Amino acid sequence: MEHPVDLSSWPRAGQFHFFRGFQRPHFAVTSRIDVTHLMTRLKPAGVSPYRASLYGIGTGIHAVPELLMRFRGDSVIRHDAVDMSMTVPTARGSFSYAYVPYDPDFSRFGTTAKTLIDAAARTGDLAANTGERDDLCYMSCMPWLDYSSINNAMPGPDDCIPRVSWGKIVELDGKWSMAMTLEVHHALADGAHVGAFFTAVQEAMDSL
Repeated sequence: MEHPVDLSSWPRAGQFHFFRGFQRPHFAVTSRIDVTHLMTRLKPAGVSPYRASLYGIGTGIHAVPELLMRFRGDSVIRHDAVDMSMTVPTARGSFSYAYVPYDPDFSRFGTTAKTLIDAAARTGDLAANTGERDDLCYMSCMPWLDYSSINNAMPGPDDCIPRVSWGKIVELDGKWSMAMTLEVHHALADGAHVGAFFTAVQEAMDSL
């Protein structure tokens, strides 16, 4: 479900109107996520680091109401939940998109994610969202690189769907970590919301 945001009482209404006029209103923040628990305990027990990362990201997105908000013209709505749309490599060397609903139960989430991602890989169809949906969060894994920053191709200043990227898992002195980036539209989110996202992701990864 979605709910209208009352701009007359929304504390960020001024920032919303201000940043809506920008030609480049998006900003991206990269931080490191500690995945030592995942790599030293969960992975040896058979847990997929990729699906665990998806779960952590989904938890972070749903922990911050502003990341569930979307604007349509000059109005703003908030979704109760959004699906996670991720790039999926195909056998022919391209990629397609899968669409996975978030579930706070990691076991159920992992099972559903595997089924839908495997199906997207088999079909090979791009299945890109062309604007018919905004109840999404886009995400992409970059397992080849331990990067320090990244940004995304954007169709224009009115795209307000958050993007999450994450990179290669690396080890240093017995600690494992990976870079993660959240890119958002400044009309809907500020630095504090980005910080809350990363905190929620870390807590979710530590609690698996």
